[in-house]
Amino acid sequence: MSIFYSWKKLSLTLVSLVLLMGVLAACGDGDSEAGGESSGDKVIKLGGLFDESGATGDVGAPYAEGERAFFENLNSKGGIDGYKVDFIGEDYAYDTSRAQQVYQGLRDRHEVVAVLGWGTADTEALRKQIINDKIPFFSASYSENLKDTGNESGYNYLTAASYSDQGRAILEWIKENHKGESPAKVALVYHKGHPFSESPIQDIKDYAKENLDGVVEITPDVLIELGDTDPLTTLQSWSRSNEEPDYTIINYTWGQTRNVVRDAKSLGWKTQFMGLNWTAGEGLIPAGADNQQWVDVLDGFIGVVTHAFPTEDLPGMEPIVEYLDSKGKTVEDINQKFVQGWATASIMAEAMKIAIAETDGDVTGTDMKAAIESIQDFELHGLGADVSFSADNQAGTDKIRLGQLKDGEWEIITEYFGISDK
Repeated sequence: MSIFYSWKKLSLTLVSLVLLMGVLAACGDGDSEAGGESSGDKVIKLGGLFDESGATGDVGAPYAEGERAFFENLNSKGGIDGYKVDFIGEDYAYDTSRAQQVYQGLRDRHEVVAVLGWGTADTEALRKQIINDKIPFFSASYSENLKDTGNESGYNYLTAASYSDQGRAILEWIKENHKGESPAKVALVYHKGHPFSESPIQDIKDYAKENLDGVVEITPDVLIELGDTDPLTTLQSWSRSNEEPDYTIINYTWGQTRNVVRDAKSLGWKTQFMGLNWTAGEGLIPAGADNQQWVDVLDGFIGVVTHAFPTEDLPGMEPIVEYLDSKGKTVEDINQKFVQGWATASIMAEAMKIAIAETDGDVTGTDMKAAIESIQDFELHGLGADVSFSADNQAGTDKIRLGQLKDGEWEIITEYFGISDK
């Protein structure tokens, strides 16, 4: 074999190795959601827990999409003071044990400084861990249990009104709008034993008893499981023993809310159906051939609106519209839950900006906690109520709006208000 041939063979081998190393470097970490880490980048890592395929995936998927889109858009504009946000998330399909595994991976493998979470059951299950780990957590659960500043919830922050505050606000609206001299009869429809669905129920009852006695009367509970897609039998049984309520407050997501309203109306109920924030939104009326049937069934439904609809003309929608345009999309391609995810991500980004400035980029979970608790009157420019936090207040706001379905379209019927205004 000639020396020339041997050198040529060695040269080709070296070139192949260099190319292989380049391919491997380009592959990066498959878990990164937005703005993955590359050599030379200054990076801050953020974790995500999504329900895109589980029991609440109807609202969870667009919410997660909104979070991802925010950080993709932020990174495309240079990130935060030169730092790219490596948003690392995973679908845990509303499985609490799986959520634990995903969280531990975010903590141990990726060393994230904060987490954008999702459900009530898994967020409550993680409370002690995130305190021990000193990792702040913005959940899409607005359970009242998470806004205490004691040892159980010291690293959880609510970026919208708690479910309990939403329910209290609805009762105040009922007090102001109910016609007639008799107390307003209010039925609460929920899944008993389900952490999300049952979360605000006792607080709503307590508020009615302590503040609205003689004005609002809570009827016996209407107990329907989230997985019961044909709740007619339960509603028939309840109706045989109880008088029809004037108002019916539901705490589910879109799919089960539709089922309850459909079957109650088939029994002739004339009650004013209402619901907390996960009942409201475009997806309450499904697309498809039977769309008009649902438009008719759900007409008049009133829901808590914590965040803007994409069709609203608001300053906060401008960056979303710009982002969508870059993707060849319009506001018709997203829904309110996308906006909710985007808005939540923007609050986390504000905390990251503060923490980076305070630490020259060497950010820890403790630094993030301090940054979050320094946020005062952070403007969402109409995407949601402005938020403030402190060491003594881990609930950013108690403000909501109410919207009503009319001919298949949502119409906002109140300005932002909360029980602190009363």
